[in-house]
Amino acid sequence: MHRGNGTTLQSVIDNINNGILDAKINLVVSDNKKAYALERAKKNNIPTYIVKNRTSDEIDKELEGLLKNYEIDLIVLVGYLKMIGKRLLDKYTIINTHPSLLPKFGGKGMYGMNVHRAVIEAKEQVSGPTVHFVNDKYDEGNIISQTIVKLEPNETPESLSSKVQAVEKIQLINVLKEFIAKKITK
Repeated sequence: MHRGNGTTLQSVIDNINNGILDAKINLVVSDNKKAYALERAKKNNIPTYIVKNRTSDEIDKELEGLLKNYEIDLIVLVGYLKMIGKRLLDKYTIINTHPSLLPKFGGKGMYGMNVHRAVIEAKEQVSGPTVHFVNDKYDEGNIISQTIVKLEPNETPESLSSKVQAVEKIQLINVLKEFIAKKITK
């Protein structure tokens, strides 16, 4: 499920097309009809869906009804900010990418530049992305993988974001390879 520009989605698509990942993306879901990820999916003949409902419970019911029509082994959240409901949590393995070294700088409202600003304001020496299982609380699921990025003295939220996004793509591909090899289970 996706919300933004779709560069991480494109990385996964490219790794599948290049034979690095033995996987298939069966569906891309977004709650933002303007998300460029939807265009990236369409260009690669991947079905897309835009969430219609707004409350967590309604979204949970809507997606439960939708996803049963697809063969889904794993749901990957990339930039998706809505809370995932119990129906989906009970039926699927769901992972999320987060742009900080959890448990630091996680939780509701901690996404994108908000995270990077908070990391710099806290004068952290390191940051980096986390891939974790999704549970019923924001950013509190068990951690699967973290990659450390060193902050420079003149670091800006934008420069930190670029560094984190670059390693996040590699990290996610490695995590997906582990899932495919069945080395990671829920």
